[in-house]
Amino acid sequence: MGTVTTFDPVSEHEKSRAALAAAIPRLTRLLREVPDLDAASGVPKWTAGDVGAHLASVYLAYGSVVPADAAPGAGIDWESVLPSGDLPFVERITAMNDTSIGLLDGEGRARLGDLLAERGETFLRITEGLAPDTPVTAPWYGPEPTLTVAVVTGLMLSESLVHGLDIARGAGLPWPIGADEASLVIGQSMPTMMSLALDTAKARGVRIAFDLVVRGGPRLAVVVADGAMTVTRDAPPRAYDCRLTVEPTAFLLVSFRRTPIWRAIALGRMRAGGRKPWLAARLGDLVATP
Repeated sequence: MGTVTTFDPVSEHEKSRAALAAAIPRLTRLLREVPDLDAASGVPKWTAGDVGAHLASVYLAYGSVVPADAAPGAGIDWESVLPSGDLPFVERITAMNDTSIGLLDGEGRARLGDLLAERGETFLRITEGLAPDTPVTAPWYGPEPTLTVAVVTGLMLSESLVHGLDIARGAGLPWPIGADEASLVIGQSMPTMMSLALDTAKARGVRIAFDLVVRGGPRLAVVVADGAMTVTRDAPPRAYDCRLTVEPTAFLLVSFRRTPIWRAIALGRMRAGGRKPWLAARLGDLVATP
């Protein structure tokens, strides 16, 4: 059944902050090296400039986070940018993404690198010294979700790494994502975001327990039951239906649909085992993505 692992949330959070602090200047340099911001990117229908504008908006949004007992969304008129109505998770995020690329004018796009540097540094400054479990409002995910500083730091890192790859792919430039960086994203943000992104219609009536083993990284118990998902680090030993052993970078890119799962399997970077290994494909099907 495996061994229970332990991790230090304070130490891991500091590692995430350091990884983000290193990723921000990499992004700045990348954007300055892109020969044409109007060229295609790794995101269908988005140019490299669109991806950069989206990142700038994401940085601005996360830079507005405050403890949940303070005034939420300080400095941003959320009513003017949030989608109306009670939309499902994926539709809401898709609408927010479409809005995000239009929030910068031509002058803003001309200084994308500087904007990312300024806004990234703002996020790191305002969250410095906050405990990892400090509650943080996130109105772009809906009226209810309250995340933590650790989760949003992991999300900032994931946005930086994955969208950096999108920009680099469009420009034909290198953008390596290290295993340690990917492991931090998986451990810090995915336990919360996988549950939020569960496709409740597909999960109805499903009961599956996954043992997600990240090589050199976290181990997550992913349990789907009664139309809900729980993702737990350091879970006590239990019986699982399917064990997934994955390399962190491969799992990150498969999760964000940047690499097809068959390629990761063919290269030996993802492997299924346990009593019902054929259930491995259900995990990606149950977690929705925009």
